[in-house]
Amino acid sequence: MPKSSAPAAATPSIAEFEHSLDELEQLVTRMEGGELSLDESLKSFERGIGLYRHCQTALEQAELRVRLLLDPEAPETAEAFDSRTD
Repeated sequence: MPKSSAPAAATPSIAEFEHSLDELEQLVTRMEGGELSLDESLKSFERGIGLYRHCQTALEQAELRVRLLLDPEAPETAEAFDSRTD
């Protein structure tokens, strides 16, 4: 049973990341439209920075998890598997 709880714990993080990324994309679209007031633009920019930082942290944590899976003994030296053939 412990194995079934691991994916469930990861699911909210993935959903939160996707929600944050979607909201960030919507903010950028609104800001690029040029119809926001200065105050709205500043608030949107501030919110966008927060969303960006949240997404960046989630990506860094995912990268660390991948490194740990690739080489649990020395994650800092883990190299990604290259499936391409030359």
